[in-house]
Amino acid sequence: MSFSDLGLSDALLRAVADSGYDTPTPIQRQAIPSVLMGKDIIAIAQTGTGKTASFVLPMIDILAEGRSRALMPRSLILEPTRELAQQVAENFEKYGKNHKLSMALLIGGVSMGDQLSALEKGVDVLIATPGRLMDLFARGKILLSGCSMLVIDEADRMLDMGFIPDIESICSKLPKARQTLLFSATMPPPIKKLADQFMDSPKSIEVARAASTNTNITQWVVETQPRDKRDLLRSLLRQDAVTTAIIFCNKKTTVRELADSLKRARLPVGQIHGDMEQADRIRELDRFKQGDITILVASDVAARGLDVPGVSHVINYDMPWHPDDYVHRIGRTGRAGRTGIAFSFMTPEDAENLANIEKLTRQKISRWKGEGPVAMPAAAPAEATEAAPSSERTAEPAADREPRRSRDGDRRRGGRDRKPASQPAAQPAAQPAARAEAPPVPAEPARERPAREPQARRGARRETPARDPLASYRGPSPDKPNRHRDDDGEAFIGFGPEGVPDFLSRPIR
Repeated sequence: MSFSDLGLSDALLRAVADSGYDTPTPIQRQAIPSVLMGKDIIAIAQTGTGKTASFVLPMIDILAEGRSRALMPRSLILEPTRELAQQVAENFEKYGKNHKLSMALLIGGVSMGDQLSALEKGVDVLIATPGRLMDLFARGKILLSGCSMLVIDEADRMLDMGFIPDIESICSKLPKARQTLLFSATMPPPIKKLADQFMDSPKSIEVARAASTNTNITQWVVETQPRDKRDLLRSLLRQDAVTTAIIFCNKKTTVRELADSLKRARLPVGQIHGDMEQADRIRELDRFKQGDITILVASDVAARGLDVPGVSHVINYDMPWHPDDYVHRIGRTGRAGRTGIAFSFMTPEDAENLANIEKLTRQKISRWKGEGPVAMPAAAPAEATEAAPSSERTAEPAADREPRRSRDGDRRRGGRDRKPASQPAAQPAAQPAARAEAPPVPAEPARERPAREPQARRGARRETPARDPLASYRGPSPDKPNRHRDDDGEAFIGFGPEGVPDFLSRPIR
């Protein structure tokens, strides 16, 4: 079946062909003829199946006849977020280029003056978010009594965001004799109640099981630790198979910090979250769509409905808190018949969230083992992560930099054997005895250890008389044996609750 079999006009078919589409998706094949016939419909379809075109295309042909009246839009499309509303507006411009239809976009975060100017001229289609629409209606700037067609898009998202009371209020202000189209990925009871209240014998269309995931998406769970997630992500993004990627985080602060981290790693990254101005969010999305950046770090504000062609990978840097969000996040890839890959990082604390996702989608998500087109980074050797550079530790006196043994005969933690590899291992132990038998050198009294004792205490004045380092030593504390370690368990040099460290409290020769 082609688009020409759906009853669309020739002008609209030319616009569709110019956009590069020739075969309708299942939801479009079932929805478009019913909309053209004037029926109310409830369409349940997973994300990425072409829901937007299934109501935009027939609406253009329906609105092609007749003309708009001032302050009274002829049709209304409700979207839960500004990004979705902007995307629908772009679809109308693309598919309606051969029609003389007027459109207005009512969203928050932008100037209200331009929006009011467009409304005063009269519009054929009004695309709005519930909040801005209710605001203008309360100010008496808009009338809805001439609206004969209503589209409620992403209805389950509307429910999650608390917009159902606003939608009920908007529906009560529209004429009862109208056509209503409701699109959703799931059908929870409140949405079913809304449909029963405001729709007239709707036709139900369902092209996939509710809450199912796109079969074109290969899904993986990567088990990791919170401290390893950034290194894992950077290694993954540098693989050749990852051409474009959207990375989802649960918190806006995480989005900002992660985007900054990836920029420091010289990766082409942008970000989008709820604290950004609308103009900045649109600009970042445009950069991503145009290929100026290939990585987009986003909060769930970008999870639903955004159609960015060719996204190869979706990465859940944070496992989503709500199972429904998982379905919509990974739906940013594998769209319109393409294939995609979704990785989800799972820490031990995410086990319950993953179990809820697998329960909702009724499928077991495979655990990533490092095989396949993308190679996971190998774990760093333990000694590479434990040993800190010598510059990060408290400097020792120059005369003490040779490896030496503590009282128990073991080499100090963090010490390094600086002798050449060819030197016999027994020589370092014999060297102290050789020095002890050598005659003293009277010409270098300034290099004796007592003169360097004050340097161990930073800020001490040179004229401060040296005190006995053993005077304040109280011995090891039996209940706090590891107090000479920092928060990461690393040994450090300094004065702690146990007194002076061993290397400073040794008898002076």
